[in-house]
Order: sequence, then structure tokens, then C-alpha cells
Amino acid sequence: MDPLVPAFVAVLLAGVSDRPPLLAAILFDRLASGAVWGAILAQAVGFMLAAIGGMLVAPILTPNARNLILAIAMIAAATAVPIPARIKDRLDGWRLRPFPTGLLGMAVLVLGDRSQFLVFALVARTPDPVTGAIGATLAGAVLLLAAATLGERDWQRLPFTPIRIVATLLLGLTGAVLGLGALRLL
Repeated sequence: MDPLVPAFVAVLLAGVSDRPPLLAAILFDRLASGAVWGAILAQAVGFMLAAIGGMLVAPILTPNARNLILAIAMIAAATAVPIPARIKDRLDGWRLRPFPTGLLGMAVLVLGDRSQFLVFALVARTPDPVTGAIGATLAGAVLLLAAATLGERDWQRLPFTPIRIVATLLLGLTGAVLGLGALRLL
């Protein structure tokens, strides 16, 4: 199975109520589009590193172990999705130009993020790092650009409660089915 579409859908579900789109909206309101392009690049590099990690780990895992890692990643994302996104550091004190502010600010924010764990697990299941990273980057870019277009105030007004419920159910149920199958209980 090609991980492009699963990575796109998983990152979209896990990231819609996460901190990166909120930071992109904050940065766009203050610094314009250069910061958002830096943030997209930071996410792309993070997804690429996660995909490479998944490709490197895949040969030493059994198929059931690969499915179990993916199940754990999905269930972990499902448990984190209901938590509302909050940004403690709005990067107000940063004196860099917009592009490096977006790049470095997003890199710090997404290091080890739930979306990166999903990409790692998806690529470990089907060792194709290129399509996994592309799918995740497209989903991340869609989220960041949507948030930047709306701005912080309008992004915060979106109906996140039903979005979180749907994303939690989809990620959690998919993870549970994969996990039960990996443990040979289903």
C-alpha cells in the first residue's frame, strides 16, 4: 500500500486541531506570508526525517510489529486530538526576518510531533519514504495555509469540538482495529 493517501489523511485528522496551524495563523497576522513559507518548510523537513526513520526501522520489524507501531501512533494521536491547542510562546520577542522566524519557530514546535510519529509509523509499515513524506507535507501545508488565510481570530472560531470528535473516533477506531489485528486478536 502506498503511504501517500494514508499519510495525507492521518496528518490532516491529527493536525487540524493541533498547534502548528494556530502558530501559522499567529505568524501570518504579524509577519505575513514569509513566516508561513518558513513554517511549511520546517514541517516538510520534519516529515522527511520521520519518513527516513521509518524506512530505516522497517527492515528489522516483523509485519505484525509494523502494524502495532502504526496502531500505537494512531491511538496516541487520537488521545491527543481532543486537547485544545494553546501556544505559550507567540514568538513576539524574536528579532529574525519572517522566513527564519517561521522556519525555526515551527521546527521547535513540531519536533517529535504526533503527525511525525504517524508518518514514521506509516513509512515503517510500507517503506516508501518519498510518498509518505509528500502526503504528510501536503496535508501540513493545507492546514498551515488555511489557518494563515483565516488568521488567528477566525481560525479560533472554527467548530473544533465536532472536528475533534470525528478525528478522535476515526484515528482511535483505525488504531484499535490495526492493533487487534497485529496482536492476532481480530
